[in-house]
Amino acid sequence: MKSCRGLLSAFLGVIVAVALVILLLPKGPRETMEMPMEDPFHVSREAATADDFMAASGTPWATWAALDILERGGNAFDAGMAALLALNVTFPEDASFPSVAPVVIYVADTGEVLSYCGAGKAPEKATIEFFRSEGYETVPRLTILSQLVPASPDVLIAILDEYGTMSFGEISESAIDLARNGFPVHKAMMKQLDLSFVERFGFNLMMPYNVDVYLGGQWWRPLHLGERFVQPDLADTLSAMADAEAEVLAAGGSRTDGLTAVRDYFYEGPIADAIVAFHEEEGGLFSRSDLETYAGYWEEPVSGEFGDYTIHANDTWCQGPVLPMMLQILDGMDLEGMDHNSPEYIHALIQAVELAMADREAFFGDPDFVDVPLEGLLDPRYAALRRQALTPDAAFGEMPAPGDPYVLMGETATVPDRETLLAALSSMTTDMPAGTDTSYLTVTDDFGNSISLTPSDFPQSPMIPGTGLCLGVRMVQFRLDPDHPDALAPGKRPRITPNAAMVTKDGELFMSFGTPGGDMQPQALLQVFLNIVVFGMDVQEAIEEPRFRSVNFPDSFSPHEYRPGEIIMEESLYEMVGEELEEMGYVITVIGDWTGEMGGVCAIIRDSDTGDLTGGADPRLESWAEGR
Repeated sequence: MKSCRGLLSAFLGVIVAVALVILLLPKGPRETMEMPMEDPFHVSREAATADDFMAASGTPWATWAALDILERGGNAFDAGMAALLALNVTFPEDASFPSVAPVVIYVADTGEVLSYCGAGKAPEKATIEFFRSEGYETVPRLTILSQLVPASPDVLIAILDEYGTMSFGEISESAIDLARNGFPVHKAMMKQLDLSFVERFGFNLMMPYNVDVYLGGQWWRPLHLGERFVQPDLADTLSAMADAEAEVLAAGGSRTDGLTAVRDYFYEGPIADAIVAFHEEEGGLFSRSDLETYAGYWEEPVSGEFGDYTIHANDTWCQGPVLPMMLQILDGMDLEGMDHNSPEYIHALIQAVELAMADREAFFGDPDFVDVPLEGLLDPRYAALRRQALTPDAAFGEMPAPGDPYVLMGETATVPDRETLLAALSSMTTDMPAGTDTSYLTVTDDFGNSISLTPSDFPQSPMIPGTGLCLGVRMVQFRLDPDHPDALAPGKRPRITPNAAMVTKDGELFMSFGTPGGDMQPQALLQVFLNIVVFGMDVQEAIEEPRFRSVNFPDSFSPHEYRPGEIIMEESLYEMVGEELEEMGYVITVIGDWTGEMGGVCAIIRDSDTGDLTGGADPRLESWAEGR
């Protein structure tokens, strides 16, 4: 008994000693920096205007990186890649390097709109059978098993090589400087990373290198607003990629040779070595072949019509077609006559959203693996058929059934019914989604070229030690249901939520825009587009208006939660119309105004007559638009 008491006393003594040590450890801010401007988070502003060129992105530093390249003679594609890397550095918890990076571009010389596939693939060892054998019903988070083969280095080199004019070394300068010398922790970043003591302790146990990167290895010490945030390992990685290019150029290689060297350094060289070694050590799924054989590709974007406007988006390896599908359902309705954000108007938009999302659930997947009836889904006659399903005075209640696009294609196929789609879900909960999970950038230059890009990956799985690289958790957007179009398969791309968008009018660039926000992305873009085109708002006013979103369909992230009949509204909007919508049968969750969950839209509009540019950036996040 005495020995037991002695052991207990010793144990308690250790606990007390550890607690005292933790209490005495420094908790205050490390070195601080001044913001170079007023922090734009939750700050209203006027639309940005410019005569020559403009950038709008998820942080001011990314916007400034783009403007620096444009001022040095680069074009929109050079500037977009500089902004991408700067965004990876200055908003790493939402869009780390190397991220997924869906892209749509407008090439002024030819008037072409092109899409580039910026979604990585599942490794060859990733099978439904493997995850089931490990006891998983959905792809798990917070584990190396959720990592997708990275896409953005491939995207970056493809765009620079095909349409850019500058070297990787030139466009990476701002990002390397920001990673090495730091930037102040901004308000949006602080909000995302304001972790409790217990959360920091838990993350240190699970992913110690992530804590090294984000908290300088001092898990007990929270981040503070204005702290200098540095990422020396990422700076070294980007510098090494630039050095690989410089070596080739110094030996007389061409610009393309140099860019190829950068890509090879990542997918076939030292970075690939580090990634594969870590996966082998930690029981991950990556092989060297997964990296060496990875490639994205150029494609014709999907498109739909709304009045005189054509909306261009990425293919069904993401949710890109949802936006043109929604707009075609609404095209021809008297939206203006309903009055902006009236109960009738919101009800019409929500039902268009839910009809398109039901079709997304039934049909969308990687087109290399799934025969998606896209021709039917984007046929205006199909939109008219879906419009007939609208109920003028009552909410759907449950996710509506998908339509039958095969009829208009002269084909016969089995369309999954609503019950089958919903029965496959692993859970039905009312948990609120967390975080914004993505960022966005767009650049338009003085030639009229434009790029729209939606990067995303976040450090919810172990980062690659010594590199500063975050491979993200996009495998969680697969399903482990073999009958689902988004079913996991080796070498397949998940139907990711990030998607880029662009609008032309009479064949000329009208607007480049996009947003973070998971399943909210097409819903936020829908509302901003209609605010501009139907209600005549300027781009910044259109962005700042209060928003709503439906969650009456399975969430794209595992465990793919489904909340029947529910919508989310910002508080000021609920106060105006919430009761009327509840009378229609909607279950409403109210959140604060200008919440990041409702997106972070950035947009640039180009006047086709004068070439003048107008830009907007969402105060819901750290977004910033600026031009010259």
